[in-house]
Amino acid sequence: MASIDVKSATGKKAGTADLEESWFGIEPNVSVMHQVVTAQLAARRSGTHNTRTRAEVRGGGAKPWRQKGTGRARQGSIRAPHWRGGGVAHGPKTRNYAQRTPKKMIRLALRSALSDRAAEDRILVIDDWGFAAPSTKAALSAVAALKLEGKVLVVLSDDDTIALKSFRNLPGIQTIRSRELNAYDVLVNDWVVFTQATLPGGEPAAAPPAAAEADTTEEEG
Repeated sequence: MASIDVKSATGKKAGTADLEESWFGIEPNVSVMHQVVTAQLAARRSGTHNTRTRAEVRGGGAKPWRQKGTGRARQGSIRAPHWRGGGVAHGPKTRNYAQRTPKKMIRLALRSALSDRAAEDRILVIDDWGFAAPSTKAALSAVAALKLEGKVLVVLSDDDTIALKSFRNLPGIQTIRSRELNAYDVLVNDWVVFTQATLPGGEPAAAPPAAAEADTTEEEG
């Protein structure tokens, strides 16, 4: 089981945490990730597009002109697709784009995506953001102290609303609840930042040796 340094919001080391092998150490299954991401993007489509066929447009109950003798091409209805205002041939119709994806595949895709980011050292664990109040300035300082570059996915717990409000106005930062974590959002971001509370299969961080010795000295005194 691999371990990772836990950082504070100021960028200093605050302990270590174990990365669960089943979440961050498997061989990424590219085909499963592709299928799950494709299904997720397909489910986002509303599918409300619609065009009328020749049977749905108004008019055209009578033949425009007689079959012969006019010198013009024979026509049967002004609702035909080649007429202006007529129906559309083979046009888009309302449909549901959702694809059925087994839950095991969804979980495997997420674990594969997290393992891919872990292999690239793009996983970061924070002990606690520690924002006293919503502050975009404080969130920007934390991002700079942690040296996060590119697109960043910040995984938060349901009750961490202060951090959510602090990060939501920063460009390139995406916040997500831990229960909503998915393969697509992991793959489209360069970094994935967890707190100890949201780390999948995470263990509590161990205190740094210096801090542990200081606590022992204080107790003896």
